[in-house]
This record gives sequence, C-alpha cells and structure tokens, in this order.
Amino acid sequence: MDRDERVAREGVVAAARALDAQGLNRGTSGNVSVRFRDGLLITPSGLPTEKMGPDDVVRLAFDGTHTPEQKPSSEWRFHRDILASRAEFGAVVHAHPVYCTAFAICGQAIPAVHYMIAAFGGPNVRCAPYAPYGTAELSDLALAALVGRNVCLLANHGMIAAGDSLEKALWLAVELETLCQQYAVARQIGTPIVLSDDEINETVKRFRSYGLNAAGLPRPETQ
Repeated sequence: MDRDERVAREGVVAAARALDAQGLNRGTSGNVSVRFRDGLLITPSGLPTEKMGPDDVVRLAFDGTHTPEQKPSSEWRFHRDILASRAEFGAVVHAHPVYCTAFAICGQAIPAVHYMIAAFGGPNVRCAPYAPYGTAELSDLALAALVGRNVCLLANHGMIAAGDSLEKALWLAVELETLCQQYAVARQIGTPIVLSDDEINETVKRFRSYGLNAAGLPRPETQ
C-alpha cells in the first residue's frame, strides 16, 4: 500500500467516524466511499467505526471485485454505481439520521421550504421507492432519484449524499438532515410555505458562482 492509498483509507475512516460524531449515524448502519484510481475505497461490512482502521477499508473495482478476505459494505452497489455513472462525484456517504429517515419512512420527498435546498441541485429532494438493502434494484432506484441532484432519500431506509470529495459529501449530509429537521418542526407549527421552482432554480444558478459551488452541484441540464 503506497502513501496515497494510506491517506485515502484514513480519510474514509475519518469520514465514517464523523457521521457518528455529528449524530448522523449510529451503530454499523452507515457507509462511506471515495473514488480511488480504477475503483473506490469503501467501509467494510458490519464493523463499528471505533474499531475501524485504514487496513479494514475495502478496495473495490468498478466491476465489483475486491480482495477475497475482505467484505465491503452491503450497500457497495449504489456506491459503485453512483461513482461509475457520475463523474462529478468523488465520494458518497449513506446514513440513517433521524429526520431524514423519518421522512423516508413516510415515503415523502422534501419540497423547497428553504432556499438552501438549492445546494442539492434543484427544487426538491426526491425519495426513491423502497427496495431491499444491498440490491441492484435499490441502486437503480437511487440513481434515478439522484438525477440532477446530489442527495436523495431512500424509502423506509435512510439517505445518500454525494460530493466531489468526502468533505463535501459530509457537508451535504449535514445540510440535508438540518433541512429535514426544520421541515418537520415547521409542519408542527403550521403549514410550510413552499418556494416556487423558478425561485429555487435562480438560487441554484447563484450558488454555481458562489462559494457553495464547492459543494459539487449536479449538472445543470437535469433538474
């Protein structure tokens, strides 16, 4: 293992631990991947982050092959498929944060109740239909929900955030959970006011020339 790979593996471990530290994940349910050379590096299956080290991170080729003695996250398919099909993304995080998952359990998309939704690429955050975890069907549904977006919910499951780096993917995950929490509280107070598609699309354009473009907004032609 060369220095570049060691650094990349350490980054995956740090990101996985950050999901726990920021309250986005608990136990062994979350997973993290980063693009690396001809494939990706991904967290292993079923290993708590406090016990995870760089050597535990699994190197996975885009054809799905990996070192036989290691077992990648059960969700390796959508990590692989997102990174293989979306060149603008360099990292993917998946977790089960409380508010994101609550809306996912209800099968509800998140509308444009705050202008920060534009950081996700468009006027809503879609919720992909349910499919069993780890399946090709779930991966296909996730890819469809991510068209023109960098985040999505997974029905009865959790959320996905993808960015050009691990730092950006984690930032998006935090922003999505924050928005879901705000939306949940607003619904308890009254009827949330939803901004128009035109208002959000204008904000998306503004974000592309602002510092938030560092979040890695999706391609503009697919809304």
